[in-house]
Amino acid sequence: MSANLSKISKRAHGYEYRLILMRHAKTEAENQGGDIERQLTDKGRKQAKRVAKALKSMDLNPDSLVCSGAQRARQTADRMLKVFGDKPEVTYRKALYDQGLQAYIDVLGSCDAKVHTLMVIGHEPTVSSAAHWLSGSDSKRSYVDAIELGLSPASVALIASDDPFSDWDTGKQFLIGLFTPKDCE
Repeated sequence: MSANLSKISKRAHGYEYRLILMRHAKTEAENQGGDIERQLTDKGRKQAKRVAKALKSMDLNPDSLVCSGAQRARQTADRMLKVFGDKPEVTYRKALYDQGLQAYIDVLGSCDAKVHTLMVIGHEPTVSSAAHWLSGSDSKRSYVDAIELGLSPASVALIASDDPFSDWDTGKQFLIGLFTPKDCE
């Protein structure tokens, strides 16, 4: 599926609140420090930067960025922040690594209404589960089908609503776009 980023951007700006769910970028297969210490590969560093540049060009710099505490997610965020600059407030939560869907729900529930574009960087299969859980029946079926297959490294699901994040609930929001680093070239 090839994404049209300008169409996704236009749809995104039709809503007051936008959630950017992203799987961390490409990583090494293993690390002596265990799974939580796995590092980005050169390809992963390039993917993170490419996606950040695309989001910035779409005028979707996050107001707040919440990131898993795993090394690969932190490195993804670090690469992206070089593009985003100082704007997003950054929070690291180990719970996004090891506490499943509830950690994503907790992030939304604790989000200030002043935040209109929230980015969460996490892991599969939970990123896809969160996107699926949040997506309403009015979401484009091909996007929902793709989410069910899971997100590849550095891929993004964009979900939107006119309700503040703390009011989001199962199946009430709109999955308005999916894209991969290749779509950002």
